[in-house]
Amino acid sequence: MAYGIKLKVWGEFASFNRPEMKVERVSYDVITPSAARGILEAIYWKPEIRWVVDRLHVLNPIKFTAIRRNEIKSKISASDVTSAMKKDAGNLGIAVEEHRQQRAAMVLKDVCYGIEGHVEVLTHNGPEDKPEAKHLDQFRRRVEKGGYFHHPYLGTREFPASFELVNDFPPCHESLRGDRDLGFMLNDILFVPDKKGKIIESHEGRRLTAEPRFHRFTMRDGIIEVPALETGRA
Repeated sequence: MAYGIKLKVWGEFASFNRPEMKVERVSYDVITPSAARGILEAIYWKPEIRWVVDRLHVLNPIKFTAIRRNEIKSKISASDVTSAMKKDAGNLGIAVEEHRQQRAAMVLKDVCYGIEGHVEVLTHNGPEDKPEAKHLDQFRRRVEKGGYFHHPYLGTREFPASFELVNDFPPCHESLRGDRDLGFMLNDILFVPDKKGKIIESHEGRRLTAEPRFHRFTMRDGIIEVPALETGRA
């Protein structure tokens, strides 16, 4: 049985970056399911649970604005990190002043979204055990107190998100009425048994590889239905 929540999130700016844009940052038109899941996990997460996003509501008109941001032009190599882990030594720092670079970004402005989701518990103590209710109760108490593990953000950490629980979402703006093809967007990251690609050690010690899953989304009257990922995700 799935236990659900309705969370309203909003902020001055948001940027859900398209992966095909390698240099300049360009946001998707709306929040992605993976970004919505990240907001839920920022507020409440345990190793034995998994957040699943069922539906997204776009409540404000879609507005873009262009900004310039300071970034760095290089990153620490994976080989340097591996070497430092094995030798317990090495300088992994980056001098920001030497690598700073200004880049343009096309971001969203004055955003407001509704997230409908539920929690799945990966471990049960028996058929009578209903831990979903326990976790949802802890999530609600944390939201009511304004608590979180790390501050939820809208795509990037520089764009913090405000949030509150609601019983229902208001109607979308008139400009969002009707059907709107959003094109292919990132749905989420699927963790599968290692084949080819980047190896990631899961918390259970299994060797997994991260594979992105894209889906062609359609928004109807401001509502986006999120398809379930394939079974077998870790």
